[in-house]
Amino acid sequence: MDLLSLTAVELSKKIKAKEVTVIEATKAVLNQIDKIEDKINSYVTVDKEGAIKRAEEVQKLIDDGSLTGPLAGVPVAIKDNMCTSGMLTTCSSKILENFYPTYTAEAVLNLEKAGVVIIGKTNMDEFAMGSTTETSAYGPTRNPWNTEHVPGGSSGGSCSAVSANECFFALGSDTGGSIRQPSSFCGVTGIKPTYGTVSRYGLIAYGSSLDQIGPVAKDVTDCATILETIASYDKKDSTSVAREDYNFTEALVDDVTGMKIGIPKDYFGEGLEPEVKEAVLAAAKELEKKGAIIEEFDLGLVDYAIPAYYVIAAAEASSNLARFDGVKYGYRSEDYNGLHNMYKKTRSEGFGPEVKRRIMLGSFVLSSGYYDAYYLKALRTKALIKQEFDKAFEKYDVILGPAAPTTAPKIGDSLSDPIKMYLGDIYTISVNLAGLPGISVPCGVDSKGLPIGLQLIGDCFKEKNIIRAAYAFEQTRSYTGPFDK
Repeated sequence: MDLLSLTAVELSKKIKAKEVTVIEATKAVLNQIDKIEDKINSYVTVDKEGAIKRAEEVQKLIDDGSLTGPLAGVPVAIKDNMCTSGMLTTCSSKILENFYPTYTAEAVLNLEKAGVVIIGKTNMDEFAMGSTTETSAYGPTRNPWNTEHVPGGSSGGSCSAVSANECFFALGSDTGGSIRQPSSFCGVTGIKPTYGTVSRYGLIAYGSSLDQIGPVAKDVTDCATILETIASYDKKDSTSVAREDYNFTEALVDDVTGMKIGIPKDYFGEGLEPEVKEAVLAAAKELEKKGAIIEEFDLGLVDYAIPAYYVIAAAEASSNLARFDGVKYGYRSEDYNGLHNMYKKTRSEGFGPEVKRRIMLGSFVLSSGYYDAYYLKALRTKALIKQEFDKAFEKYDVILGPAAPTTAPKIGDSLSDPIKMYLGDIYTISVNLAGLPGISVPCGVDSKGLPIGLQLIGDCFKEKNIIRAAYAFEQTRSYTGPFDK
């Protein structure tokens, strides 16, 4: 039995059936990390001793019947922008190179209560600002399918770790596609839930009105199970929503008969690679064969999504990142003269170029004289985009399209042209602006051998629709990882 090829739910079943122990599963993951991490660079921190100790504790709790959940005993990875008590949390930035939080993010606590084993923290674009995981202070993460290519971002470390069998699943965060786009590039499955479904308490903020934590795993069953585990109402998060129904796994049904699926014509125009278009439309055909009703329609305002997103996200980032000043925690410049000089030198030395770019952009659009012209206009555009989706969901259960216009670019290609990198988010950012749920599922491989992702978008709080459609499509093809080629 190849332990690493199992999904998280399959592994937990085998552990509870005493076919394998938690320690064996944890050691298998740690051995895989030892074997390939120098080529992939998925992790910022690997806590070997802590993981083995936790595995022993969890095994006892499973043996005495205290832990019976579907994820008990599963080794997992956490994106490095979620606080973990006593474990280094850096946001892949020099400015937090020595930050050990005193508390744990709510979503991570929910996983710990379910009996998972945390292996470590995954690499990411610095403060989640980027689409390639190349802006990390710890060097770029590489795509396990081809190490000359990026894994996507900003949750590239989480997605590459799952793809390369360096964990059984991982948590990522999605501000403008940062779970779905790297899931597409790495050939794994990732869900961004409806805004407010998973607590943001303990998630180090980039864009507070857009950020949402979600799962990255090998299949839809795992993703639904993990989402069910991490989703909860949290009084500590003012944007948390109390939902009546968190039973996402009941949507794991291979039946889309009569489901109305809309395909936006605007998503299949200029800039979309022909092979990506072909694979996504072939996936739509598979769902049609299973009884779904497929229709094309016009989704307005697509062209305005990127400028609106980058104005809002940069504005919120400039505000959120003001707290990193060298006073309370994190990096402080050694050589400075007076308080203001310490602020300037600490932030100049601690932040990377992409973070500085977005802080400056955000400060500019919030400044007197430009606030109305840019920020308020972007907020109005955001409201109009939400209205367009509302209109679409009056007619359709699910919207289907690509997760990204291309497969994974080569390392170095995107960083040289930030605007090109921003345009790569064209299909994902509207979902965050409107607070909707979205899922990326593998739907093929291009002629270079790189994965292609299908994106399914649902109405607010209708995760079950996208889970059902994704699960039904998944039954038409088997999961392949980079080592199955």
